[in-house]
Amino acid sequence: MQRGRCDPIPAGPVALTLVPYVLLATDAPWVSDEIRAALGAADTTIAVCDNGKNVRKSVLAKAPDIAILDLQIGNMGGMATCMDLRLEESGGRLPHVPILMLLDRVADVHLARRSEADGWLVKPLDPMRLRNAVKTILGGGFVHEGVPIVVSETDKTQAAPAS
Repeated sequence: MQRGRCDPIPAGPVALTLVPYVLLATDAPWVSDEIRAALGAADTTIAVCDNGKNVRKSVLAKAPDIAILDLQIGNMGGMATCMDLRLEESGGRLPHVPILMLLDRVADVHLARRSEADGWLVKPLDPMRLRNAVKTILGGGFVHEGVPIVVSETDKTQAAPAS
């Protein structure tokens, strides 16, 4: 693959079709393989940008159903790419693109929050989590792995069994 381009990867023979067009920003071949294995289908196109700077151009050319951004991309990582898309969207220059960010560790959650990603997963990845995250985000929900669940005292009282 030539560096600095967004190239479509032919989809694999997976029966489940979630979305017709996925934009993936990563320079790690194993991440591309994981995404293709989890989301690929005969009628799905997965375009891979190996450089974060080219994601905006790719979205301008054809808006994806979802963008999946790897946090660690050699040039303009996932956080900067996500923030760039959100800034361009707020300026009316790009349509809204749902974004799933792939984090390297739980400590990176604050980066995903700051970048206004619709959801994030913490690596290592697996097909079930990827498919569920994409379905949830496309359905208008959020996927926030690594965020502690805060239970209020009221919730604790209501959940306590009656004596």
